[in-house]
Amino acid sequence: MRLQMCAWPEVDSYLKDNTGIIIPVGSTEQHGPTGFIGTDALCPEILANEIGDRLGVMIAPTISIGMAQHHLGFSGSITLRPTTLIAMVCDIINSLTRHGFDRFFFLNGHGGNIASLDAAFSEIYAETSLGTAGVNRPAVRCKIENWWNGDAIKGISQKYFADSEGSHATASEVALTYYGFPDDAARIKQEKLSPRIAPEGAIYDADDYRRRFPDGRIGSDPTLATAEIGQKLFEASVAGISKKYQEFISAI
Repeated sequence: MRLQMCAWPEVDSYLKDNTGIIIPVGSTEQHGPTGFIGTDALCPEILANEIGDRLGVMIAPTISIGMAQHHLGFSGSITLRPTTLIAMVCDIINSLTRHGFDRFFFLNGHGGNIASLDAAFSEIYAETSLGTAGVNRPAVRCKIENWWNGDAIKGISQKYFADSEGSHATASEVALTYYGFPDDAARIKQEKLSPRIAPEGAIYDADDYRRRFPDGRIGSDPTLATAEIGQKLFEASVAGISKKYQEFISAI
């Protein structure tokens, strides 16, 4: 059930029995020569939509721009300041709590978002603790779930990619998007990469990143990615995340 595709009476009806919502959150940033710029938003979005269909869970619009300042050396990348992302997340939560939502499950596709999401949750909890949230706001619970964290996902990645998985423009995330968007994948995936496995290293500002990682990858060989492996990652992710969402909703 996608919030954007609902009329407001449908949301009212949903809230009679359910107060949870999944919010996909990602980034718009380069993912090497063979990965979509939208990879970090596309991965949680396609997973969330499937989970929503299977469980009847409300799915919020994807937050598709995140904290990605270090990728600005590559054309097409867009960033929010951490403070902007924190404010956006707080406003989204406060908007939805007004209607009765109180369990917010952020399905995340970008590691650079984690610190800002945690900070936003702290701001929300502080409003309650300091008495500034308003008397009508329900007790809010928030959770981040990184789609790639499940044991099954790690097992698939290790089996098919091993040391070629990397930490940015990973073979797994590229494979998942190739499964979700096969026609677009056919257009770009033939790019040859050199070196085959990209270097590893620390991340600082955009110019330093471009110098250290000239094609955008970190430690990965995404040429190993296929739609078939992506389907395995998709099914494993949907199953694992569905379980974690249900545990989150049922927790006291």
